[in-house]
Amino acid sequence: MKRDYPLLFLLDVDNTLLDNDRIEQDLRDHLRLTFGAEACERYGSILEELRRELGYADFLGALQRYRVEHLHDPHILQMSSFLVDYPFVERLYPKALDVVTRLNAVWPVAILSDGDAVFQPRKVERSGLWAAVSGRVLIYIHKEQMLDDVERHYPAEHYVFVDDKLRLLTAVKQIWSDRVTTVFPRQGHYAHDPSVKMYPPADMTIERIGELFEYVMNTFES
Repeated sequence: MKRDYPLLFLLDVDNTLLDNDRIEQDLRDHLRLTFGAEACERYGSILEELRRELGYADFLGALQRYRVEHLHDPHILQMSSFLVDYPFVERLYPKALDVVTRLNAVWPVAILSDGDAVFQPRKVERSGLWAAVSGRVLIYIHKEQMLDDVERHYPAEHYVFVDDKLRLLTAVKQIWSDRVTTVFPRQGHYAHDPSVKMYPPADMTIERIGELFEYVMNTFES
């Protein structure tokens, strides 16, 4: 395979560049205030069920399942407006967009995210990340199972994969081995879950995404 890039960055979105935990909390607060505590708790339970099934927070999928249980309540449709119109750009981590822009000026950068085919692309677009990576966006259900497809779209000699889930960093490292440098930003609930002790450390660990550019500039030559 011809490899077009000597080095390419693959950046996760949720809890890596974007504070997805805060988005989820805002949604729960909205549900509690608008529809009551019972609706909020039931939606939260469905969301956790889907998270276990898919490995990511499927906000719209959870809403669809919740709606099936309340087909005769027209107010439920207001939930979708909250999600679709959410100001995602306000939930970027500090310096996240600046880091992406600065990296992209030196090396090619692509978004590599898990998520659904409707809400996740909108999140990436409305947060400004889509434009920041010049449209290089890949979204899968289980991205660690799609590395051949990643290589097909963006063939590179070496990848830098940045993700808040140590489980995924480990899986990608096992497949790509020395062809990937894994970076673990210790942000969000996954990064601080006790289960991280089950996995070997990433090649690099940073406390926040805003540190990424300086960190990699000391590691890789342009």
